[in-house]
Amino acid sequence: MTRVLRILTTIPLALMLYALLLFLGLISLVWNFVAMLLYPVMPEAPARKLGRLTIAFAYRMFWGLASVTGMMRIDASCLDPMRSEPGVIFVANHPTMLDALLLVARLPRSACIMKADLLRNIFLGAGARLARYISNESARTMVRLAVADLRNGGQLVIFPEGTRTVTPPLNPFGHGVTLIAKLAQAPIQTVFIETDSPYLSKGWPLWRVPPLPIVFKLRLGERFAPLQDSHVLQSELEQYFRQNMEQRATDASPACQTPRAHTLS
Repeated sequence: MTRVLRILTTIPLALMLYALLLFLGLISLVWNFVAMLLYPVMPEAPARKLGRLTIAFAYRMFWGLASVTGMMRIDASCLDPMRSEPGVIFVANHPTMLDALLLVARLPRSACIMKADLLRNIFLGAGARLARYISNESARTMVRLAVADLRNGGQLVIFPEGTRTVTPPLNPFGHGVTLIAKLAQAPIQTVFIETDSPYLSKGWPLWRVPPLPIVFKLRLGERFAPLQDSHVLQSELEQYFRQNMEQRATDASPACQTPRAHTLS
């Protein structure tokens, strides 16, 4: 009897969660249709600005609805003071499929480095191309475009694990982010994504309903200055993330913090 009641209680929550994801998919389809028409005719600079603002607005609306409906509790306000800061690389851990949405919603001038197949995806492709998001298909082209975007006053959101975390607390980091920082002379702002749920983590099926509400917290860490030896910085960055996350696993998570004033180099 208890099991039946638990299942009956879960059904309305599951329907609300699926409706929320369906809403995200529908607005993505609509915007991608519009972006497909704009991309060939709109100049690059205004297209980039419009594309990024629209994506950030749509994601922020998604998170707002998720909060209002009680599906999720989100604390990401620590990114707000940095939304207009030019030429910054935001580096985060990657526990779930929703991580990029969390950061981009708060950073409307940011570009993402995306897998090439996502840029060709019907839900993401045209809008991401209009926003001049960057494909990781060619490492050399990826670095060149990322450096140019940062020098032009943009921001960059990167998950150096390359994919969602497979072995907690962290996958090994790639070298690209620190090379981009070196060539663009851009600081790296670390961001920790904390969640109490495995929802949409590696191996979690989309249809499986997690315990609700899902809690997401963003926490700003140290800011790293670029180094001439990007391999050394990559090692320092990964070690910093790993040590911090291992320590946090035994501590209580605080609310979203403000950025530290000093810089590591």
